[in-house]
Amino acid sequence: MIPIISPAIEEYCRAHSVSASPLREELYAHTHAHCNMPQMLTGPLEGAFLAMLVHLMRARQIIEIGLFTGYSALSMAEALPADGRIVSCEISADNAAIARRFFERSPHGGKIEIRMGPALETLNSLEGPFDLAFVDADKENYIAYFEALMPKLAPGGLIVADNVLWSGTVLDPKEASDRAIVAFNDHVAHDARAEVVMLPLRDGVSLIRKK
Repeated sequence: MIPIISPAIEEYCRAHSVSASPLREELYAHTHAHCNMPQMLTGPLEGAFLAMLVHLMRARQIIEIGLFTGYSALSMAEALPADGRIVSCEISADNAAIARRFFERSPHGGKIEIRMGPALETLNSLEGPFDLAFVDADKENYIAYFEALMPKLAPGGLIVADNVLWSGTVLDPKEASDRAIVAFNDHVAHDARAEVVMLPLRDGVSLIRKK
C-alpha cells in the first residue's frame, strides 16, 4: 500500500491519539511477523478512529465485512458496552483462527461472533438493524455489500468503507480492483439514500450515513 500521507505525519497522528490496548499491540506485531499481506491490517490509528465512532454513535450492533486477524473487531469491541455485539464475516480459516486466539484472551472477545463463509450469504441470513458496518474485504464486491447492508442499517446508521483511495489508483485506475473502487465511490456519492464524507485516513475511509 502506497501511503496517502507521509509515514512521518501518520506516526505523529498516532502518537497524539489514544493508545491501543496491549493485546491489540501484540496482535499488530504478530500479524506483521507471521501473516501474508500484513498491510491489510487495520492499524492503531484507524483502530482508534473506529473505536471513537462506536463511542460517539453509542453503537450496540455492528456488522463487519472482512475480519482478517481481528484488529478492527477488537478495536470496536473494546468500545462497545457490555451488551454490544459484533458479527464479523470472514472466509479464511487461518485468519479466523488467529483472531479467535486473541479474542479468547480479551475481556471483550465474547462480544464478537465470527461467521465463516461468503459475506453476502451471511448478510442475507441476518435481520439487523445494525448501528454500524465496517467494510474491508474484496473490492469487487463493495457495491454488492453496500446494497445488502443499507436495508439492514438502522436509520442514521453508518457504513465505514475502507481502502476507498486504493493507494491513489482511483486517480488512474488500471486493474479490476482499481475500477471497482472507483465504481463504488461513484455509486455511493450519487445514492439519494445516503450522505458520504471521504477522508484521506491511511488508504482512504468513507463514512456513509443512512438518511
